Amino acid sequence: QVQLVESGGGLVQPGGSKTLSCAASGFTFRLSTMGWYRQAPGKQRELVASISWASNTYYADSVKGRFTISRDNAKNTVSLQMNSLKPEDTAVYYCWRAANDWGQGTQVTVSS
Repeated sequence: QVQLVESGGGLVQPGGSKTLSCAASGFTFRLSTMGWYRQAPGKQRELVASISWASNTYYADSVKGRFTISRDNAKNTVSLQMNSLKPEDTAVYYCWRAANDWGQGTQVTVSS
């Protein structure tokens, strides 16, 4: 049973930073491609970033240069470092395991 548990969400001011973490279990983490999706009200779910078993990374154009995805195979965790946050980054952020597993999500609200 795949388990993906997000943490680190909350309220942050525009221009601020926040780090999301995902604790993974129930599969061989080091061999899996992992990532983060987000969904804002009225918008479709968007792949924000991903990282492969070989540490190849992908970023959506909307977050490129501001967000950094990383993984720690010894701890079975994947993180998303978010810098220079904007109000349009407000969304529920979901940890993802390729191809079809998602966590329950954590709310990130960027507002003054």
